Amino acid sequence: MSYWDAILLGILQGLTEFLPVSSSGHLVLAQELLGVNQPGVAFELLAHLGTLGAVLVYFRAAIWRLGKAVFGVGSRTDRFMVLWLVIGTVPAGLVGFLLEDFFEGAFSSPLATSAMLLVTALILLATRFVRYGQRPVAWHSALAMGVGQALAIMPGISRSGTTIAAGLFAGVRPAQAAEFSFLLAIPAIGGAILLKADELIHVGSAAAGPYLVGAVLSFLFGLVAVYLVLSTIRRGKFDYFAYYCFAAGALGLYLFL
Repeated sequence: MSYWDAILLGILQGLTEFLPVSSSGHLVLAQELLGVNQPGVAFELLAHLGTLGAVLVYFRAAIWRLGKAVFGVGSRTDRFMVLWLVIGTVPAGLVGFLLEDFFEGAFSSPLATSAMLLVTALILLATRFVRYGQRPVAWHSALAMGVGQALAIMPGISRSGTTIAAGLFAGVRPAQAAEFSFLLAIPAIGGAILLKADELIHVGSAAAGPYLVGAVLSFLFGLVAVYLVLSTIRRGKFDYFAYYCFAAGALGLYLFL
């Protein structure tokens, strides 16, 4: 992988991990178009490590509160939020464990990825017709968002898009649905990194430089993406991302069909 490839893919990962347009889908299509065929998933791991860092930095105050709540220090609301995060994490953990080979195979199909981008577009467009609720996250909405996260293991299905949409469908306040989605990403991304961490051992010295550049850019642009999503959903424009997903999916089908 060249530095130029790493720069492009790092920026792409950082922006699309949290924008509701599917980071995995964009990486599959971009690597196909760039002709970058990576052995293993080392670059993806480091890029995801960058976006994980972006969430940890942006939501550091909330994470600190929830961390204290784990040890019984803090408000009752924070303790329940920790429980809701656990509930929301279970579906993706189960699906990822049971269907690991299926999902890994899906990453080799740019055509299927393009089709899934169209599915993401439909999900996002559906939020346009939902009357925004004012409920806090509860166990049922956490479970619904967790199911959305499980579906998003498929490349082309946006994790942030499906989880936030599920929260909106369940009547959760838009800003809280978005924040819960980002917090839900921490165990999901962290767990994926831990499961595949041995891949990093095989990274050669020649690839280390480009990989590091990609990770740093993923972190920086991940911060930008978090801000953009929160700003967009507060203005009631979340469904606007659907039009981009329609265009990206249609272009992918045209190029790879």
